[in-house]
Amino acid sequence: MNILIVVDMQNDFVSGALGTPEARRIVPAAAERVAAGIRRGERIFFTRDTHGADYLHTREGRNLPVPHCIRGTEGWEIVEQLRPASAGQAILDKPSFGSAELGRLLAEENEKELIEKVTLIGLCTDICVISNALLVKAFLPEAEVAVDAACCAGVTPESHRTALAAMKSCQITCLLYPAANRLRQGGNGTGGRRGRFFGDGTGGDTGGRRRPDGEGDRPGERGLRAF
Repeated sequence: MNILIVVDMQNDFVSGALGTPEARRIVPAAAERVAAGIRRGERIFFTRDTHGADYLHTREGRNLPVPHCIRGTEGWEIVEQLRPASAGQAILDKPSFGSAELGRLLAEENEKELIEKVTLIGLCTDICVISNALLVKAFLPEAEVAVDAACCAGVTPESHRTALAAMKSCQITCLLYPAANRLRQGGNGTGGRRGRFFGDGTGGDTGGRRRPDGEGDRPGERGLRAF
C-alpha cells in the first residue's frame, strides 16, 4: 500500500497570515499530485494545523506571535483548490508541528496491510513537513519515506533547501522533478534517480531533464541541483 500525506495546505499558510509567494506557487502542483494519488488508489491523509483562541499564550505562540490556523476560521480551512479532493479523506487536526495521531494511524494500517511507501507534500518544508516525515520514519522504519519537493515550500527558499538536505541525510527520498512532468510521463515519482536531487521550491521546470548548471528553464527561477 502507498500513502500520500498532504501537510497543512491551509489558507493561512498560502495566502493568509503566514502566506508566501512560494506557497502560492505550489498549489497547482499539489492539487495535481493529490488527483493523481486518487487515481492510483493511494490512501490519502490530510493534516490541518489547528490552534485555539489562546494561541498567543502557548509556547508556539510566544515564539511565533502571529495568530494563524485558528479552528473554525477561514485561515484554518484547506485551500479551495484542494478542498473537494479532501472530502471523504482522513483529515487530522494537529496542535503542533508533528502529528502523533498520524504516526499511530499509519502503524495500525501497516498491521493490516504492509505500507511500502509514504509520500509527503505540503507546507512548510522546514517545519511541519520535515517534522512529519521524521515521525513517519520512526513509526514505519521499513517503509520508503519520500518528500515531493515540487509540491512543497518552506518559510523561505533557503530554509526549504536546508530542510530537504536534512531529510536526505535521514534517508528520506527527495523527489525533485516537477510533479506535472513526472505524472505526464507516467512515472512513479522517482524518475529512476531516487534521492539524488532536490529543488528549491520555486517551481523551476526542467522538463524532466537535469541541467549541468543546476538552473531551471524559466527565467529567474531555480531548477534542480545535484548532490
